[in-house]
Amino acid sequence: MSVLLTLVPVIVVLILLVWAKWSADLSGFVGWVLTVLVAFLFFNTSLQVGLTASVAGIVASFPVSLMVLTSIFQITFLESTGALKRIVVFVKTLAKNDQVVQIMIINMGIGTLLVAVGATPVSILPPIMLALGYSTFVAVALPAIGFDSLCTYALLGAPLVVFADMTGTSINDSALVFSQFMPIISTMIGFGMLFIVGGWSKVKEGFIPCLLAGLTMGFTAMLVAHIGKGIVLTGVIAGMATVLMMILYLKLKGKPLLDRSCVTEQEKEIERSMPLMKALSPWTILIVACLIINFWPPFYNFLSKDLAMAVQIIPGGKPINTRMLWNAYTWVIISTLLAVPFIKPSKAQWKDIMSKWWKRAPRPTFSAMIFFAIAYVMIYSGFAPAAEGWALSAPDFNMISILAVSSANFFQGLYPGVAAFLGLLGGFVSGSEASAIALFTKYNIMTSGILKVNPLVVTAGTAIAAGLASVISPAKLQNAAATIDSIGVESKVIKIVLPIALVFTLVASILTLIWA
Repeated sequence: MSVLLTLVPVIVVLILLVWAKWSADLSGFVGWVLTVLVAFLFFNTSLQVGLTASVAGIVASFPVSLMVLTSIFQITFLESTGALKRIVVFVKTLAKNDQVVQIMIINMGIGTLLVAVGATPVSILPPIMLALGYSTFVAVALPAIGFDSLCTYALLGAPLVVFADMTGTSINDSALVFSQFMPIISTMIGFGMLFIVGGWSKVKEGFIPCLLAGLTMGFTAMLVAHIGKGIVLTGVIAGMATVLMMILYLKLKGKPLLDRSCVTEQEKEIERSMPLMKALSPWTILIVACLIINFWPPFYNFLSKDLAMAVQIIPGGKPINTRMLWNAYTWVIISTLLAVPFIKPSKAQWKDIMSKWWKRAPRPTFSAMIFFAIAYVMIYSGFAPAAEGWALSAPDFNMISILAVSSANFFQGLYPGVAAFLGLLGGFVSGSEASAIALFTKYNIMTSGILKVNPLVVTAGTAIAAGLASVISPAKLQNAAATIDSIGVESKVIKIVLPIALVFTLVASILTLIWA
């Protein structure tokens, strides 16, 4: 009964998402209310503890939630000023004479790079894929899967920062755990994209470039992790490396990189209206700023450690290091504002930017926050105010402890493999790898401790599977479909890609089981 009560909020959120087709933010809010009530009514948790833990969860979500808030501002800025259209015209001309290389460059290389700097491939890439002649099904599916292998490094490493904070390890050590999965997962995703486009014949046709792209992506992530510098820029570096590898492959095959035959007269007018470098200026400034603050030790130490800006919310608990001047969301805003003199938005464009930002940003930002709040209520269920901070009244009243003991008893040595499928479910429910990390990390650590397996590997396997859930996330697929006026195709995409997502997760599960 205790296990069932603990799972009630997650089950209700899943029902609301899948059957009632509610949005992630509303479903998450209902899940949070239920979590607080269940903790209060059945697990001896006062409302004061539940609400305070929720606030701690919201603050802990800042690397993700505020990055969502600021990255939506930046992409809206690019869209309203016409810079995004200029970038899209350029991307459209890449590798038009080699479909496999084109898929790897746009969906894996550029997709990973985009999501790393806070842009959304499912919003930007579907119109490009459609313009290049792909079907609506492919135009929706590929952008949702291409960046998934390095989803951990999305939003300039926000999920990895959350992982490091919640496990109490350094970002470098966390990256070393994640990176060992990357060569296999990245290559597998490349073959998955080819299978979606043309079945086994396309996989056979594109075997070499796909292998090159996947291994370049994966081993670049490993290299950055072992160097130990610029970890949060792994997605940017790996995305660029993959694009460069595909350019080299094209050169060796004697094929052109750029083909402007597909550029229309209207698109040529867009090109004349703004130089490419000017359009890219916000992202260029952001990447340069992040390189400086992560590779120059005085800046890194000052912003990340000396100005940790710790907040004490849980009485007697560990302070939450917000690191607001180091975290990427601050630099997304700064880079956007520094690009203003170059792009020079008009008064009407500024009005459009602010109007669209206010319309788009609050709900996904709230969604990112609320799942962290749910996780923290579960973590601190059964706690009560004591003389020196909060204390757990009994393990039987802690929701995470109940799940951990039950899982260890039921799954025993197979638990590390099962944890990956929990990650897929968490990513599907929350729509975010970082939220899934928040939901399952404490649970994974406790269960791994009981079973004497490596908790970091188990949690990393869970997180990677949560990233793989992007390709079956209703919210992301609907977003992609909306950009090409094809609402409804997402249901067809889910039916076809679900088996692929399950196979990917099975591979992640086996790797987790072996390495844990």
